[in-house]
Amino acid sequence: MTHTARVMRVGALTAAFAVLVALAGCSSNGSGPSSGSIPTLDPKTKVTLTFDIQTADPKTNSPQVYAAVKEFEKENPNITVKLTGEPTDTHTQKMQLAGQTDTLPDMFWILDSDARQLNKAGKLVNVKPILDAANLTSRYPATTVKGFTDDGKTYGQPSSQLVTGIWYNKKILADNGLKAPVTFDDLLNVVKVLHAKGITTISNGSNQASFACWSFLRDLSNFGWDQKVNGLLTGTTKYNNPDFKKLYEHIDQLRKAGAFADNVATTTYDQIVSRFTSGQAAMVDGGLWMAAPIQASSIASDAGFWIGPEFSDGVGDQKVSMSVPAAPWAYSAKSAKDPNKYAAIAKWVEFWAGQAAAQTQVDGALPPSTTWNVKIPESQSVFKTGLAAAFAPGTHAPANQPDLMVPTAVGTAMYDSIYGVIEGQFTPDEAMDHVQQALDQAQ
Repeated sequence: MTHTARVMRVGALTAAFAVLVALAGCSSNGSGPSSGSIPTLDPKTKVTLTFDIQTADPKTNSPQVYAAVKEFEKENPNITVKLTGEPTDTHTQKMQLAGQTDTLPDMFWILDSDARQLNKAGKLVNVKPILDAANLTSRYPATTVKGFTDDGKTYGQPSSQLVTGIWYNKKILADNGLKAPVTFDDLLNVVKVLHAKGITTISNGSNQASFACWSFLRDLSNFGWDQKVNGLLTGTTKYNNPDFKKLYEHIDQLRKAGAFADNVATTTYDQIVSRFTSGQAAMVDGGLWMAAPIQASSIASDAGFWIGPEFSDGVGDQKVSMSVPAAPWAYSAKSAKDPNKYAAIAKWVEFWAGQAAAQTQVDGALPPSTTWNVKIPESQSVFKTGLAAAFAPGTHAPANQPDLMVPTAVGTAMYDSIYGVIEGQFTPDEAMDHVQQALDQAQ
């Protein structure tokens, strides 16, 4: 499928989703049971919950979630959780269609912008009464609760803490007389040296993973995203602006210098990771969730983590470390009309916000979004390396990852604009105009 065709297909479905959910909201009767109506589940009553997430083969690709589900079932032997998943792009489209047809799973991962639309349509459970009843609301930072609250309803809870950056192979750099970069100029020099020796610098791929451009989304914050986002959403600021243009020109510089493999457009997420863990690339664009496969690989002792480059022509403090609440788990209000299912969903909401789930996530090298004290296993040396870099003194986190602050169609356009430049299909100006078109259509 061509780059343009992919944009049109995803964009068209997203637009249809927005319209149909809006229409559904006109006749909505609310978002599930109200505060104070959380039923108790009889331990003898058997309940099955469907749980659909954004990774294919969750047991292998989301082991932390799989382990949490198994622990939850152990604590609640009368509740069975059917955990399924698809690649993120496929999953997002599936949830959008399910929102249109009122066939949402009982529990599911969803992009925040899509969740807000479903919430307005009364299709999601308000989890705050559940968290309040269990005295668990305070286990989330107040900014997190506020971030997932709209129209007075808390429509989900973070699936994890999203911490992104660039993993790098210290041995590859050292063997080629290079040090870990700090600035963009440092990175560009690394690219030029490694490309001359036939070594791929940054492992990236957009096949079924158009979202997998995390480091460049972070870089938008280095060029004034947080100051511009409200204007972008209201139309008073244009995406094609001098600051963002500098970033897109830097991405183009990396492409021209040979930072990426020639087959970016056909490379899947699993191949992105494999290329790095097998020593075929010096870096991989990703986040702390990659710590587990890196730990299991032969390069574990050589892995370093970098929050991303500082730009001499950027806007504001350049020590930006992307650490924000990940997209939410959400829960079907239609399912919650069944008192037994609602009671089972409430038990999962409580479990995921609890200390046991936080520890299970950390055991699997995934940072939880709650504030429980947890112990990082000694075996998780790669995870510790990532945490130390991501939360180093002097770094600061932005309000959120840029694509999570805009409508889904705009986020998709942002992904495609970045990969369009990486793949040489867009000039910087064409890439920014593509995003602006999506913004115009969303307003």
